[in-house]
Amino acid sequence: MLQISNLTTHYGPSQALFGVDLQIGTGEVATLLGRNGMGKTTTINSVMGIVPASGGSITFDGVELVGQASFKTANLGLGLVPEGRQIFPNLTLEENLIATASNHLKLANPWTIDKVMEMFPSLEGRRYFMGNLLSGGEQQMLAIGRALMTNPKLLILDEATEGLAPLVRQKIWDALALIRQTGTSILVVDKNLKDLLRLADKNFIIERGKVVWSGTSDELRADREALHRYLGV
Repeated sequence: MLQISNLTTHYGPSQALFGVDLQIGTGEVATLLGRNGMGKTTTINSVMGIVPASGGSITFDGVELVGQASFKTANLGLGLVPEGRQIFPNLTLEENLIATASNHLKLANPWTIDKVMEMFPSLEGRRYFMGNLLSGGEQQMLAIGRALMTNPKLLILDEATEGLAPLVRQKIWDALALIRQTGTSILVVDKNLKDLLRLADKNFIIERGKVVWSGTSDELRADREALHRYLGV
């Protein structure tokens, strides 16, 4: 579904990515791991067209994304849950969901507000609260729901549970497991390795702008050297 080949990205004269290679198949869950500042968010932003790639190729269902406008990339079926949530603070929770609702791929059973509320029951009582009055956990649930309302084929989450209480983190992991059951592919960045490895089919570790390790969750659990060298476990 998603194929990244020899991806390079610059911020002005400074190069951030040095030939990233990554592949995600239909229905798969993949992680992008690494210490802070190694290029995880830049990779995601390059895929989404938020930061223009300098070279290489990013294809999604056979369509080249390099050079595409962000809205065109999103319309192809990629949904982003950005780092820091970035919900609309002056809209209600329900208005945040309505604002992104679309079904460009004309799915027969699309995501709706009711389905989002069913997945995150604690949001129901907050439906008419302004975004800036929601807790951090509620905002993260809303950010996931907002991305789902675009009815993506690939859901990308940057720092999925950062700064959240353990109970809220578990709700997020449970939700991602349910989303996976719908056949939606997922690419997730997070630091909670134990939870990630339970969910993921494959994992990619990025170091200084280049993928330096890839493999299954069982392979990563067994590779103590890689865990220590690249993730500091």
